[in-house]
Amino acid sequence: MSNSINYKMWTVCMIQSEEKVLLLDRQHDNFKGFIPPGGKVEFPESIVESAIREVKEETGLEVRNLIYKGLYEYVNPVAKDRYMIFNYITKEFEGELLEDAPEGKAVWVDIEKAFKLPMQTSIRRRFPLFFKDGTFEIQVEWNHEENKEGKVTIRNT
Repeated sequence: MSNSINYKMWTVCMIQSEEKVLLLDRQHDNFKGFIPPGGKVEFPESIVESAIREVKEETGLEVRNLIYKGLYEYVNPVAKDRYMIFNYITKEFEGELLEDAPEGKAVWVDIEKAFKLPMQTSIRRRFPLFFKDGTFEIQVEWNHEENKEGKVTIRNT
């Protein structure tokens, strides 16, 4: 039995314009709902480079001056998995939205109305934290036997 831990990293970048945010209306696979753009960090790119690349690929927009908002992670002590999602926000962007975005149609949504949209639990849990001062850390311990979320710890700093 190996003692090594499996690390996987992703990014999310919330794009804000006035009182609206850009969300993707994702309707494929098991992760349906409204989500901010983001994706897997490719080796050896930096985490910020990954966030910038993912936004470009999924929306067509070029973002800059990303502000780090927090870490969202799943840990599975049985499988020795650690999935880390680095979360950013920016108000600085340029370009035209893709007509046929690969992860879902990009739509500008009023922040207050976004709370009522269908979202994955992990997105809904951190969504309001993007708009508060400081950073957050959310750790979800995965219940391996039941294949669902177990203990959730939320810290704001």
